[in-house]
Amino acid sequence: MDKKTMMDDLVREAYEKGVFAGTWLLAENGEIITKGALGFRDAEGKLPMREDSIFDIGSVSKQFTAAAIMLLRRDGLLTLEDKITKFFPEIPFQGITIRHLLTHTSGLPDCFAWIIRTAKAEHTIPDNGVVLRFLTGSGIAPDFAPGEQWAYSNTGYALLAEIAAKVSGVPFAELLKTRLFTPAGMTSTCLCHRIKDGLAVENLAEGLCCENGGWVLAEDSAWRDVAVSLDGSEGDGFVKSNVFDLLAWDRALRNETILTKEEQAMMYTPVRLNNGEIGGGGYGFGWGIFELGDVARIAWHEGNLPGYISWYGHFLNTDRTLIVLCSRDGFDARAVEGFFNGMLTVALGYEAGPVPLTEALAVADPDKSGWERFCGAYETEGSGYRIEKVYPENGDLFAAIFDTESGRLFAVKLYPFGENTFGIREDTDEIIFGDGFLTFGEKTGKKL
Repeated sequence: MDKKTMMDDLVREAYEKGVFAGTWLLAENGEIITKGALGFRDAEGKLPMREDSIFDIGSVSKQFTAAAIMLLRRDGLLTLEDKITKFFPEIPFQGITIRHLLTHTSGLPDCFAWIIRTAKAEHTIPDNGVVLRFLTGSGIAPDFAPGEQWAYSNTGYALLAEIAAKVSGVPFAELLKTRLFTPAGMTSTCLCHRIKDGLAVENLAEGLCCENGGWVLAEDSAWRDVAVSLDGSEGDGFVKSNVFDLLAWDRALRNETILTKEEQAMMYTPVRLNNGEIGGGGYGFGWGIFELGDVARIAWHEGNLPGYISWYGHFLNTDRTLIVLCSRDGFDARAVEGFFNGMLTVALGYEAGPVPLTEALAVADPDKSGWERFCGAYETEGSGYRIEKVYPENGDLFAAIFDTESGRLFAVKLYPFGENTFGIREDTDEIIFGDGFLTFGEKTGKKL
């Protein structure tokens, strides 16, 4: 079966299972192999998705921030080894360089929860300058010394945008437009703040979140605080684009329209920590680096915002690019991961398996006699999702989960995968119960 047929079939399956609505494009040697649009771009289901629909691409934006930094380096306005205190002496974090920010090895604490609390307290949507307020006034300690560990940092990329604007003397959104988007022929791409500035983006695919069995606008959902309070951020996300503009960017990279091969090679080189180990499983400057033996070497990034999921892969060992943009979020994380992995599998020339729904993977008629011992309060450390309580409801098990990034507490249903193993739709990690404790991915929760 050819790639077009396999990919189109996979997209249709994901759409019919409620996992995907959006656009996709696979190109090889500059020629489009398959592209398309499925679903609707509004909450009411009245406006059909268009192939050129605009999406918020989330953290896929980070590659543009990194590219802008490389151009400013070429201009002699900064170096990769410059300390952040050179540009903002008031920042109390010492020894952190531009390179540390680009590679997520700075140790800067995450700013999202603090910004959300600040925005709510001040009844405003702050601009990106709030990251400086956070770094100078929050009093939160660094997570680790520079270069010692790898930890994904939106704080670092927001700070990169502030540095770029300061040294160039140009607002960051304008810098991206004049130095990257326009030269690359990306006529429909911009960095803008739709909610903060009350902008109407033409042909926008509205980001929708799954809630109470239906789809609602992200800014009207339980994720409102995240979608609204962070809308003034720059550098870490909030670029709006479509599949055709991202293909134009891919061609600009291959043709060295903006960045030279040498500059790109630096960006595609996985960071090494102070101890010599590769950080982040392979992360360069604004790109994850995925290597599959002799089969593929891919610079890639995904983007996740309330209502949006995106994936862009720039293949390094062959002239191929895969772009998938989705405006539905929160239905089933395991199915979403399976779908996006399946798209990559097809792009590599292999047949993908079915899209795996969490509910369908669950044991059909589980023995619930021992479930009571799993219930109770738990103390779970670490960032991300933390399980605080497990409790029964209508014959099923549920968990109260706290998200450290957004500061949100929410309930999830537990689907039995085995005697003491459960899955949830909201995350791909399994919950495994032991004697007086549970594990959730790499985190351990002690029963209180």
